[in-house]
Amino acid sequence: MDLFSGAGGAGVGYHRAGFDVVGVDIKNYKRYPFEFHVADALEFLAEHGHEFDAIHASPPCQAYSHSTKFHRNAGHEYPDLLEPTREALIASGKPWVIENVPGTPMRADYRLCGCFFGLELRRVRLFETSWEGFAMLPTHDHTGFAFSVTGDTSTSAERAKLGRNATREERNRAMGIDWMKGHELGLAIPPVYTEFVGRYLMEHLADARLAKAS
Repeated sequence: MDLFSGAGGAGVGYHRAGFDVVGVDIKNYKRYPFEFHVADALEFLAEHGHEFDAIHASPPCQAYSHSTKFHRNAGHEYPDLLEPTREALIASGKPWVIENVPGTPMRADYRLCGCFFGLELRRVRLFETSWEGFAMLPTHDHTGFAFSVTGDTSTSAERAKLGRNATREERNRAMGIDWMKGHELGLAIPPVYTEFVGRYLMEHLADARLAKAS
């Protein structure tokens, strides 16, 4: 189950790791590439969580994102669904993963960036897991140019380095995504991140089955 799925960046990564994926979001993302349900994520989890082997959730990040700090300081309040999501995932009894941005009050069992996977992308994301995973990863390497892919267009830093706005093709390539556009892409998780975490999740599920059988 891919909760708060957006247009499917996380879902495609889990699919590549070997999962059948079902997306859930309050908005209708017509480009989501798998089975998709327009629904409140936590209500859908409460009703259907028992039907799935594992659950991924990417609750809205605006309450903690660096990109919204100015608006928060100006008094704008964003919904904070992190703790309700964590509580609901624990209550489900299923293996789970929560993804969010740096600065979010969560345990970083996996801390991933595009440079770890050879992408021209500076995009750190945290993953907290029910099995408290760990992986040896290289240090950041952004000696070359790296996109950030936030919002609908290039950042001022990108324009300064490129002398122009990045093209849609460049932004899509940096994310490893070819089916999204504009705002969808700015909110997405690169599939290579969840493919990486998904392989650990597959191992965890296999270990749990062996333990149950013995």
